[in-house]
Amino acid sequence: MRVIMLTWEYPPKIVGGIARHVFDLANALVAQGVKVNVITCEHPGAPAEEVENGVEISRVTVASGAHDFIHWVQLLNDAMYARADRLLSELVPLAGDNVAPLAAGEEDEREPVVIHAHDWLAHYAANGLKHKYRLPLIATIHATEHGRNNGIHSPGQAYINHVEWELQAAAWRVIVCTDYMRRECQRALGTPWDKMDVIVNGVDPSKFANELSEHERAEFRSRYAAPNEKIIFFVGRLVREKGVEVLIQALPKIRWFYNDSKLLICGGGNRDHLVRLAQSLGIDKAVYFAGFVPDDDLLKIYQVADVACFPSLYEPFGIVALEAMAARVPVVVSDTGGLPEVVEHEVTGTTTYTGNANSLADGILDVLLHPIRARQKANTAFERVQNVFNWHRIAQQTAETYARVWEEYLVSDFNPWPVGIEVDEDV
Repeated sequence: MRVIMLTWEYPPKIVGGIARHVFDLANALVAQGVKVNVITCEHPGAPAEEVENGVEISRVTVASGAHDFIHWVQLLNDAMYARADRLLSELVPLAGDNVAPLAAGEEDEREPVVIHAHDWLAHYAANGLKHKYRLPLIATIHATEHGRNNGIHSPGQAYINHVEWELQAAAWRVIVCTDYMRRECQRALGTPWDKMDVIVNGVDPSKFANELSEHERAEFRSRYAAPNEKIIFFVGRLVREKGVEVLIQALPKIRWFYNDSKLLICGGGNRDHLVRLAQSLGIDKAVYFAGFVPDDDLLKIYQVADVACFPSLYEPFGIVALEAMAARVPVVVSDTGGLPEVVEHEVTGTTTYTGNANSLADGILDVLLHPIRARQKANTAFERVQNVFNWHRIAQQTAETYARVWEEYLVSDFNPWPVGIEVDEDV
């Protein structure tokens, strides 16, 4: 089995959660014997072609002159299509290209090849390849424009929503990460319920296995907080849907009951409004904006944080919560979207009311004031990561979806040489 995986971001280009998801999934699939070709966007310093841990990666150059982000996505799809076309032309015969048709009952000995597109940003390239080579397309929808914006309110949002609809319609099967996303795709995109497979995201706990010594821990921790301060940690894009405003609004109450607390906010994006909010609440000295943090430092932050908080207003899954669980950090989240499927309240962490600063403060204070109970939940969360949210299991489920799709494709009319069907050689 070979999969052509199309994604707009892939390490070292990391914008959101898709990059890490595709990276871990690709590596886990290769470990199970699936051949993986990743077609993605260029990134400064990253090679255009490389093989990393068995994953064949092609990074394409996007033509200059984009008028806006949507135009840039279209140019990216042109480049991804061209690179994947060259690859597939060497792997897959086209119908009519001097390929002998199958006789009735003759076995199709072609290498199974499927196309896997991640989100709407890869739709046009994936759909074009699907029809040129008559290959099945699988789509993973990580989030929807309708969900991100609590509806569709502008022409740009309507455009993205329509491309998402086209992607799920073109896909043989659709993969989503939570039951919540399954309901959302059915509601917002009209995706048939039985067309979707729920396959959770995962995390590699071994990334957090290298513990800092006491001296290293104290030295690194001093970058962000005083020795007596407890670190409340957030990482993510500084956009409305991540709920950072709610977290800042919760801090005055937290500090009233636990004065030695420090809020550490990591992530890129416009933070001016967040800085002004902290200043207006008189807590700006208790908030540290670290900006974008490289992975090496991020792994260390997980080791020194006292509580990880992700108060999203919209969240299909919440992979950062999963990373905190893998690092054995007590987790507090909002009860929106797929987060309650990742963090079970009072079992593996604490869930709070979405958009409610008072509820969020209570959840964080519960961790700070009851550290033994918080540690017990963190240990249970780590066990859940190992048993449920592990990449071996996820890759196995994904490969099963690929195999199911290929078997259905072989006996379908979309296959140029369907198994067991007489083909008129004169056609």
